[in-house]
Amino acid sequence: MNNTITYEFPLNERIRVFIRLEQLFKQFFLLSVGESVAEKRAAITVILDLMILFKRNDLKSELLKELDRQASNLNKIANNKGVDRDRLQEILAQLAKINEKLYAITGKIGGHILQSHLFQSIAQRSSIPGGTYSFDLPEYHHWLEQDESIRMKDLLHWSSSFTDIYAAIEFILDFIRNSRSASNEIAKAGFFQLPLDQSQAFQLIKIDLDTSLPYFAEISGGKHRCTIRFMEPSIDDRRPIQTVNDIPFKLTCCLF
Repeated sequence: MNNTITYEFPLNERIRVFIRLEQLFKQFFLLSVGESVAEKRAAITVILDLMILFKRNDLKSELLKELDRQASNLNKIANNKGVDRDRLQEILAQLAKINEKLYAITGKIGGHILQSHLFQSIAQRSSIPGGTYSFDLPEYHHWLEQDESIRMKDLLHWSSSFTDIYAAIEFILDFIRNSRSASNEIAKAGFFQLPLDQSQAFQLIKIDLDTSLPYFAEISGGKHRCTIRFMEPSIDDRRPIQTVNDIPFKLTCCLF
């Protein structure tokens, strides 16, 4: 059983979008295998959210830039003392394989989904609260009541173009999260300020807090410094307040 809660704070917009996508993908894969109508509805809603992010961002280009950047950084340290060259070559090979799959993606990511009349109808009605009920979209109601094999076939088809994108995001974020070891820190009176070395390409701040501590971490800042406040959750609908206690936590400033 995990005895810590991890709080993450992305230090640039690219990583922010990647983390949002990661969470949406995880929700979709969990909900899509559920057999209830409510779970299938929720899975469709996640696809709609994914489509919005894909529409707003050139994700293929952003992923390729990030993979190239990581490959470049790894090649720079290839001859450093103490580097496991076999492991490094293995990672570079994985990067190259993911790169190849992304380059093979043609057309707009997820564009095939909107070729479905059913999905177009769902997308058009989804902005209206309760707008996809049976009397609004009888075709959707019919689909939701179909055999699980039919519903899963459609969901797999609609999500097929996301597979390689998700694999690339998972690889990138896993690599970043494990790029450095955590340090033990103390937030005096619930406050900790972290200056960031501008010569280092920090991507993500991670805070690990023991679950036995009744606080949550509130992180703010940018590329120059980050501020961490440990807050007491709201009671009786009042606003959370910063604790006056000294809080031990683990801090990881993730690179690459």
